[in-house]
Amino acid sequence: MDDNGNELKTNEVGNIALYIGDIRPPGLFKEYWKDPEIMKRSFKDNYYYTGDQGYKDRDGYFWFVGRDDDIIKSSGYRIGPFEVESALIEHDAVAECAVVGAPDPEGIRGIIVKAYIVLTKGYKPSETLTKELQNYVKKVTAPYKYPRIIEYMDELPKTISGKILRRDLRNKK
Repeated sequence: MDDNGNELKTNEVGNIALYIGDIRPPGLFKEYWKDPEIMKRSFKDNYYYTGDQGYKDRDGYFWFVGRDDDIIKSSGYRIGPFEVESALIEHDAVAECAVVGAPDPEGIRGIIVKAYIVLTKGYKPSETLTKELQNYVKKVTAPYKYPRIIEYMDELPKTISGKILRRDLRNKK
């Protein structure tokens, strides 16, 4: 669904929403506890919005792109961080990475793709490596998805269970 509740065409990325009708199906929770705002966003016009982004391909299969709050909207494109991260992690220099949206310092695109990268032992941050990684992403994904900014880190912020704290990276200055 688009942001106005309209069904999208094949291969268009939008909100994943489940039709629930007038009666909530068994197993679907009743409400978000003490959070009426998220209830309004999640339940609209007999649909439950999951908070995920995805698309339906020509064969009728649905593909997950990312969490709604992780999707990067840059120059009119919706970019899922998972695809960019998957491309980066294929490169020998990258041990671990996370991709988030960041303000465009040039002010042209609004938001741009920014990658935080932990390098494999034996690699050192350099302009040459940055360009190599950017070009690699351009080669294996759509060119507009490449990270315009790459920041190298010793480690990524994580929860106790090992999940990357994207929120911390988005808020990092």
